[in-house]
Amino acid sequence: MNPSAIVIGSGFAGTAAATSLASKGYAVTQLEKNDEPGGRARVWKKDGFTFDMGPSFYWMPEVFSRYFEKFGEEVRDLYKLVRLDPSYQVVFGPGDRWALPAGLEPMKRFFEEVEPGAGDALQRFMDEARIKYELGMNELVYRPSLSWMEYAHPGLITGLLRTHVLSSLRKHVRKHFTHDHIRQVMEFPVLFLGAAPQNTPALYSLMNYADMALGTWYPMGGMGSVTDAMQLVAKTQGVELRTGVTVERIIVEKGSAVGVDTSSGRMRADVVVAAADYHHVEEQLLGPEHRSYSAAYWKGRTMAPSALMFYLGVDRRIPILDHHTLFFDEPLDQHSADIYDKPQWPERPLFYTSCASKTDPSVAPEGMENLVILIPIAAGLEDSEAMREHYFHVVMERIRLHIGIDLRPHVVVKRSYCLNDLKTDYNSYRGNAYGLANTLMQTGPLRPQMKSRKVKDLYFAGQLTVPGPGVPPALISGQVVADLIEKEHPQRP
Repeated sequence: MNPSAIVIGSGFAGTAAATSLASKGYAVTQLEKNDEPGGRARVWKKDGFTFDMGPSFYWMPEVFSRYFEKFGEEVRDLYKLVRLDPSYQVVFGPGDRWALPAGLEPMKRFFEEVEPGAGDALQRFMDEARIKYELGMNELVYRPSLSWMEYAHPGLITGLLRTHVLSSLRKHVRKHFTHDHIRQVMEFPVLFLGAAPQNTPALYSLMNYADMALGTWYPMGGMGSVTDAMQLVAKTQGVELRTGVTVERIIVEKGSAVGVDTSSGRMRADVVVAAADYHHVEEQLLGPEHRSYSAAYWKGRTMAPSALMFYLGVDRRIPILDHHTLFFDEPLDQHSADIYDKPQWPERPLFYTSCASKTDPSVAPEGMENLVILIPIAAGLEDSEAMREHYFHVVMERIRLHIGIDLRPHVVVKRSYCLNDLKTDYNSYRGNAYGLANTLMQTGPLRPQMKSRKVKDLYFAGQLTVPGPGVPPALISGQVVADLIEKEHPQRP
């Protein structure tokens, strides 16, 4: 008989882990507490509108291609990708907006027009960022990070020594550019990694390479097309998905994980992979004697942001907004301080809008638009309907100033989503949306580990372990944990 595995969770990490294990010969059962798979990348549909509930930026397309190729599939056969041009728009104030062109050469020309010499500076910045990206995405992130010794080989060390790694991203950016708008654009890609630019290692300039050189893409139909493709491939590999099943306890016998108790009964397996919220698994599904990390440990972690989101169906076309628009018309540092330094609801929030119907007519009725608004906020705040409604009017007024139209009378579908929903739907620790921040002290082996320290045959994947927050890292996390299991149990398949 084939060895068996239970995977808890059906987000990017869970599905990647389940599919990878199945391809290695495991009989895999994937359990999902919600009624539909996808985790944070679930889709909500209402009255002809389709909304991506979570991720909307499709970066690092080669990570997805590499994943599907492992199972003999090609992205082009699973969903259609479109490169966005402009990649996104940035609003700096009334009448002051940049539509950032796709491709490095157009970006160099754009920067040069704004700041003489900035085109060449961008090329130098990107030359270094490319080295970091190639080392990071080919060498660093596909390792389980159980020990620093995993990184102790000459090629990796030599490569990193050729770049700026440990200084802050902000210092690194400011060595190259003087124009405030350019600096903000260069700092933007790390905002959702979980730390302010001044506290993010310059290693993560690799995100700028992903942004400007590799591009911003859109899978037609939305991110749900990607999760649908992943589930299709999982089924082809033999994964059995069970939705609407809540895991209530991980069964530990003689120091090993041997199965789970669920809302539909007990299930046994040779290996358990927890791709649900790490904190929830430890605190709620394991007894105190089986937990690798204490409550004090979790309390001391730096979380990436949570978010207040609005899903809006609008009964008219929306001018000026692009597919992706970033509103940087308020001070970035103050909003960052409201998230990381003194967590509180921001007085003057920055926010982001996604209007996928600009690219994809299938996601809204004819002549209408689907609009998603996201405000980054600190994890652990008090969430109330009154607070949500206050910020709805704050951002709608800012959009009105930008496009010259009050969209509120045109909203025919409206749903808000925030910390309480994240806790309910995903057991999210402190209502976080993006996981554990990628600070210097929470990188690699300093993150919660993929392998339980206390329970044999219990493994973890997802945004609270390695490599970190974001869709490509989550996709990689599931593959890495499957490889780790195969390495530690080579005789099983």
